[in-house]
Amino acid sequence: MHTRCSCSSDIPHGMNNKRSQVHNSGYWRIKTNQEIIDRLKGQNIIGFIKKQRLNWLGQVERMTEDNNVKKIKRWKPMSKRPTGRPKLRWEDDVLEDMKSMNVRNWKNVTQNRNRWKKVVEQARTLNRL
Repeated sequence: MHTRCSCSSDIPHGMNNKRSQVHNSGYWRIKTNQEIIDRLKGQNIIGFIKKQRLNWLGQVERMTEDNNVKKIKRWKPMSKRPTGRPKLRWEDDVLEDMKSMNVRNWKNVTQNRNRWKKVVEQARTLNRL
């Protein structure tokens, strides 16, 4: 069941972002640092983020080819890029994680949930990521 949330003028502009959560009243709000610390239960936040990112990559790679999420991940825009250094993409960060862990043939590894789970746990415990 999906909950529909609405924005209100009593919420400051810019409060509706990716770090937000649905509050009991149906409004979006930013989590406090203490709420994040409580959620992580002493885990390293960098390791936690990398683990979540790799979990999502595994899920997306196991999706069927006609799945919209997988189509969007593979989509290449046809527009002209601005001059200067290209912005890093989510996928660039994930591929850098794979490279630093020496994971080769990661697309095949994602198809085996048990093997992929070990890679994700390795990412969480590595300090150099």
